[in-house]
Amino acid sequence: MEPVTLTTDRLVLRPVGPQDTDAVLAAAQDPDIQRWTTLPSPYLPEHARGFTEQIAPEGWADASMFTFGVFLPDHTLTGMLGLTMRTLGTAEIGFWAAKEHRGRGYITEATLTAARWAFTHLAVDRVEWRAEVGNTASRAVAQHAGFTLEGTLRSALNNKGVRRDCWVASLLPSDLGLPSAAPYLPSPTVPADD
Repeated sequence: MEPVTLTTDRLVLRPVGPQDTDAVLAAAQDPDIQRWTTLPSPYLPEHARGFTEQIAPEGWADASMFTFGVFLPDHTLTGMLGLTMRTLGTAEIGFWAAKEHRGRGYITEATLTAARWAFTHLAVDRVEWRAEVGNTASRAVAQHAGFTLEGTLRSALNNKGVRRDCWVASLLPSDLGLPSAAPYLPSPTVPADD
């Protein structure tokens, strides 16, 4: 797939490339990013180069992962967001924010923009968010973006060789007032057991 650029009133979401290696490397030095994401730790220059020169472009080329750098109009990197295709019609979203840009709603705005694009251009009917239990900042972004928390998955996330529990939530096209690519038949309401 040809890479695309998405814009909002405040942000530019565009594919990353070699010109972004230094900014990615600098942002990824934040201990919170290394703690809560599956990025290597320590995060070295070769990791940033591999990501911007190989991993991100290849994801676009084979339509398996759509990675966007989240930039201000002045080209300042505020964060990173990726949509990874998991199954037919389902993408998993992941993101991080550069430390100095947290708390401004940039990643929530980027998440909604990317999800809207996935629903309207990729025939995605479900965007899943997963994060290690305890990552309350990521959970807040998902909730502000309108994701519905579905529960906790035991031992479902491997972070640096350690299996961890994770939260899972979803966003559907109907949550944003958009039609689905495939019909959706919600399960009937089942009364709770007495």
